[in-house]
Amino acid sequence: MGTVGLLYVGAVLFINSLMLLGKVNVKSAGIFNLFIGTMQVITPFYLILTAKGDAWAIFNASGVFLFGLTYLYVGITNLTGYDGSGVGWYSLWVAVMAVGYGMVSFVQFQDVKFGIIWLMWAFLWTLFFLLLGLKKDIAKFTGWVTLIQAWITATIPAYLTLIGIWDSVGNAAAYGTAILCAAFFVIIYYGTRVSGKTGFKPIQR
Repeated sequence: MGTVGLLYVGAVLFINSLMLLGKVNVKSAGIFNLFIGTMQVITPFYLILTAKGDAWAIFNASGVFLFGLTYLYVGITNLTGYDGSGVGWYSLWVAVMAVGYGMVSFVQFQDVKFGIIWLMWAFLWTLFFLLLGLKKDIAKFTGWVTLIQAWITATIPAYLTLIGIWDSVGNAAAYGTAILCAAFFVIIYYGTRVSGKTGFKPIQR
């Protein structure tokens, strides 16, 4: 996706993380999801229409729809009060697709950094499947993972790209960051289990 679009993926993930942690009202977060979801649906349509048949350009644009439709789905569900199970099961499908996009990044584009980022997104969408589709009590854990990924997978890469230094970030740094994040996620998971249930039910009334 475009760098500016990635930056605002970070923004909506940040808002959604605070929603899951009970800091932002569900409907308020829903409005912002609609803003970013609309942008992330219009953008890939434009990219596909101007791709002039370039298969890989179309492939890259198609990945943006995964985000746009997620945010639109979340936004509408939040604002209407519908059950979030549909978002959860859609997230499972997206998680599988994200693994595929990650493998293409590794193999076809030799882009280790975004290959790792796609796999991290696949993990995040899997958490939304467990939370909303299977109704697991992991809202607090998912909120913390979303908060970390808002910065690590979107905001920081986008910002570094905008100021022209993303290419100077080595693959070793990307692997190291991924390992540290995985360790933090394990610690946070057990921390949220010890602290007990949050009592917060996102995207539901």
